[in-house]
Amino acid sequence: MAGRHLHREGTIRIPSGCAIAAMMDRTGGRHDGTDILRSIALMRDRSNGLGGGFAAYGIYPDYAELYAFHVMYESREARAATEAYLEHYYLSEKQERVPTEDHPAIKNPPDVWRYFMAPHPMRLPASGLTEAEYTMRHVFHINSSIDGAFVASSGKDMGVFKGVGYPEDIGEFYRIGDYGAWAWTAHGRFPTNTPGWWGGAHPFTLLNWSIVHNGEISSYDANRRYVEQFGYDCELQTDTEVITYLFDLLARRHGLSQEMAAHIMTAPSWQAIDAMAPDQAAFETALRTVYSSALVNGPFSIILGSEEGLLALNDRLKLRALMAAEKGPMVYLASEQAAIEVVCPDAEHMRSIEGGVPFVVQLDEVARRRQREAAESCAVREQPRDHEVGVRPCRRKEA
Repeated sequence: MAGRHLHREGTIRIPSGCAIAAMMDRTGGRHDGTDILRSIALMRDRSNGLGGGFAAYGIYPDYAELYAFHVMYESREARAATEAYLEHYYLSEKQERVPTEDHPAIKNPPDVWRYFMAPHPMRLPASGLTEAEYTMRHVFHINSSIDGAFVASSGKDMGVFKGVGYPEDIGEFYRIGDYGAWAWTAHGRFPTNTPGWWGGAHPFTLLNWSIVHNGEISSYDANRRYVEQFGYDCELQTDTEVITYLFDLLARRHGLSQEMAAHIMTAPSWQAIDAMAPDQAAFETALRTVYSSALVNGPFSIILGSEEGLLALNDRLKLRALMAAEKGPMVYLASEQAAIEVVCPDAEHMRSIEGGVPFVVQLDEVARRRQREAAESCAVREQPRDHEVGVRPCRRKEA
């Protein structure tokens, strides 16, 4: 062994995959991208330059009721085909290139445009779909059928800025310091199963959902087959994409709360269910039976962004790090404590997110609305209901 230098445990640092971070002002106050850029930049050694990105909520107040498409193009032909398609199905209020700045570390970027649009007033009713479903299907069509075009984000009053590079370089390229958002999420990528390409960087999005993810989903094939039954196109072949679609399916289509959707994805083990009280065990058994293919296995930590706020989630065994802290109306999340302290040295209530338990942060106005809705629902349930006998309803008497 003479002459050989051996690294002992603890003498070198091996980061556990990707870096994720987020910050949010519960009052809805808007903050530029400076702090989120500093937070994610501190965790540079968790990524390898093959992907970085940011999601920002509340950045387009002048177009808040319109869908904001961020679209990446590899060619003029792709842009021409996409714009012709969008013109057929949407009414465009404004379209322009996303402002960028030359950066020595960013090589061969695509041409990135943004479109502020409303569904066509005749074609939407004729489709028989809701606005959200209508938009989702057109996003899938562009991403799967128009060569050289990719919709990076498609929500309202939000946008995603991502690409191939370290996250701090991507942030400078997109000039995220020029935007004001009430919530930011960020990702530094260390891809394991897929190559680094602009559309494959995180955050992954659909409508107003955005996901940043650190980990690897061992249940990917089961989860993918499940969402594909409901019309979701998993063109990108990545586990983060599937998590995004699971949240959309469970929360938007099935009408479950985000907390319940997260609970289904990290449902308790059968051993834990066996130890529960009978009523609770029956409930959990029903969930695991109905949504068996929505259970997400493997080491992961994710941050979900939406129009309501943020939701952070770890796998049940807590195999990936994720920290949370607060200061006044601000809430901070990051893979490492230092990434929070670099932007808020006096952050309070610093703690690790518990495995399998969703950490939910809502805008104050959303939280108040939910409380009112819950109170109204309880009042309705307490009112006695009239019942009638017979096989047909009574006909109303004409006046």
